[in-house]
Amino acid sequence: MTQITYNDFKKLEMRVGQIKEVERVPDSDKLYKMQVDVGKEKPIQIVTSLVDFYSLEELKDKKIVVLVNLEPAKLRGETSEGMLLCAETGDESKVILLAPEKDIENGAEVT
Repeated sequence: MTQITYNDFKKLEMRVGQIKEVERVPDSDKLYKMQVDVGKEKPIQIVTSLVDFYSLEELKDKKIVVLVNLEPAKLRGETSEGMLLCAETGDESKVILLAPEKDIENGAEVT
């Protein structure tokens, strides 16, 4: 495992977000495209491979933890502007979204 400094950690901007819209990515078995309110002027789009672990209904309106200053990436032609934080088993058979324990406003900083 590579160790990082506290200054490296401070470069990560993590916020509480709320999934406002979620849909399957066409021609993909594993991808969802979602609009996530992270307290900015408009929601950010995140593409994630959670189809095997969460239904559309389970994700809608869910509060989650999001890395918001990740360089955008293209997945199946869709731009992903952040990354959801999850815990997963070593064999990836179980994936759990990280979420705040209690309700807090969208955009709250994760420290």
